[in-house]
Amino acid sequence: MPPRSSWKGYLRLSLVSVPVQAFNAAASGGGEVHFHQLHSLCHSRIRYQKVCPVHGEVSNDEIVMGYEHEKGKYVVVDDQEVKTRNGDSDRVVNIDTFVPQGAIDPVYFEGRTYYLLPDGPMGHQPYAVLVKALREQKRWAVGQATLFGREQLVMLRSMDDILCLEMLHYHDQLRAPREFTGDLSLPAVKKEELRLANKLIEASTQGKFDIKAYEDAYTNKLKALIESKVEDREIVGAPQQEEAPVINLMDALRKSVAQAKGHKKIPPTKPSAARRLKTAKRGRAPRRTA
Repeated sequence: MPPRSSWKGYLRLSLVSVPVQAFNAAASGGGEVHFHQLHSLCHSRIRYQKVCPVHGEVSNDEIVMGYEHEKGKYVVVDDQEVKTRNGDSDRVVNIDTFVPQGAIDPVYFEGRTYYLLPDGPMGHQPYAVLVKALREQKRWAVGQATLFGREQLVMLRSMDDILCLEMLHYHDQLRAPREFTGDLSLPAVKKEELRLANKLIEASTQGKFDIKAYEDAYTNKLKALIESKVEDREIVGAPQQEEAPVINLMDALRKSVAQAKGHKKIPPTKPSAARRLKTAKRGRAPRRTA
């Protein structure tokens, strides 16, 4: 059974409108293990009730949305007022501009991705043209849309012959890095440290990255634990290993590069002339006296 669409509307570029429907790219449940809170004595599930401190438990149709404009004072806003403000833009993704692929910093990505597909045969041709044009031009489309009741900044990209819609943060929704770097005082980086770090990156870089090689080990172990408890089996975990602190950065970098290269020997840093002279004097045999 195909998944149900999360949203239906139009993708608009200038005078071209394409009927589309959006599907959540994340699988239902996300593969995660969800727990319920239980009473420790009887294992009954803990339930949450919506309670008014004046009238006690209330039903959903008695609940409205309010914004606290002053301490303890609220202005009530209902859904119809929000929809009236949005007008007919509630069902349109407007493309405003195009940017080169990778032009948007990942910090702006909100983490919600939707697949946009044409909604009906009428939209197939313009949809196909847009997908191919984005791919050939190596561009991302940026625009705004009112999705799920609120205005969103969005980015669209071509992926495997379909359009991906990424939710973006607005600039003023993010904290600036300078808020965290003001009190940060980093030491100078030595040339040899940088050389070894660059070698480590080069040796660890894959020709072709395959994200499918990564698995959710935490969830897999958690599922194994749950299955063992259901079957009343004892499960023993591997002993915890503490990370050793980095005492000598240069040695750690050399060993890391050697490991990344398949344990190839890394040439040591060339000693200075003064250091070579000092070493020679130390190793010279003492002269015999008559």
